[in-house]
Amino acid sequence: MSKRKIYVYLLLFSIILAISMIGGILVGSVGITQSLIFDVLFYKLGFTNNVFASNAQQIIIWEIRTPRVILAAIVGAALAICGAAVQALVKNSIADPYILGVSSGASVGATAVILLGMFSFLGVYALSFAAFVGAIIAVSLVFLLARVNGRTSVIRLLLAGIAISMVFSAVTNFILMMSKEQGGIQAVMHWMLGSLAGAKWSNLVIPSIVLVVVFILLWSNYRQLNALLLGEETANTMGINVEYFRIFIIITVSLLTGVVVAVSGSIGFVGLVVPHIVRMAVGSNYKVVLPFSALLGAIFIVWADVGARVFIAPEEMPIGILTALCGGPFFIWMLRRQRYTFGEGD
Repeated sequence: MSKRKIYVYLLLFSIILAISMIGGILVGSVGITQSLIFDVLFYKLGFTNNVFASNAQQIIIWEIRTPRVILAAIVGAALAICGAAVQALVKNSIADPYILGVSSGASVGATAVILLGMFSFLGVYALSFAAFVGAIIAVSLVFLLARVNGRTSVIRLLLAGIAISMVFSAVTNFILMMSKEQGGIQAVMHWMLGSLAGAKWSNLVIPSIVLVVVFILLWSNYRQLNALLLGEETANTMGINVEYFRIFIIITVSLLTGVVVAVSGSIGFVGLVVPHIVRMAVGSNYKVVLPFSALLGAIFIVWADVGARVFIAPEEMPIGILTALCGGPFFIWMLRRQRYTFGEGD
């Protein structure tokens, strides 16, 4: 694909994302006219000095729907680029960011807060903090188990990720089994399936900063990511310190995944499906794959969240159910269509 086409498509995807985010703000359980929504947005953004919407309508539009749509875009972009990076790391086309144990670790933290009341002194931030700490602990354990004789093995990394995920999942299930609080159990299950209902402006700062930083770091190392796809030996001959670069990917991906999972819960299949669709469309060059994955992932989650709010209204469906319903069939189709290998077998 020529550079001109790439820029045109990036602009097109950016416009689609902007339209999707506006559409996400327009949709909600409370009926508000489009003119009032644009009236509030223009007023809050400083384009106008007067607003005709009531205080309640301003709160719904600016304090509830707008941060929720922005968080959806951040989460989708983050999970998609993390998925693309992890697939290069393990040289496996069916890997996703949760393979490092992030989801299961975060689930233990969230369950401990909801059912056991841990970190209650942190107030509304207790859940996000505990989920992030759980994710980082799980990833750290996976990394330590995979590192033998000063070297990180890809296969050990995958196996350690599976083992740690199973252990942490068992801990979560044990806490759920021992709990007598039906409301708390339901809250944990809802969080584990993913939800953006808790989005606030204050929750957007850290995920957005980490997303920008990690995206720049990964994109500036796209040549190394391309080299990893060719195999460890090839990457070494190109002068890349593969061991150091693997650690770099693990740290950056774990940090970004842990941050977004802490505020959104476990939303599966985004990091698995989106990079595949992008590769089929624009090729495997990570200079192109990463920005397209970020845009497509953001669009996907924005509309998935709209569906989660609409399909069983006035109730809300966990967004992870919708992403699984979309990603599962695609995953099966991919398994039937493609032959894939399992890294370099180190």
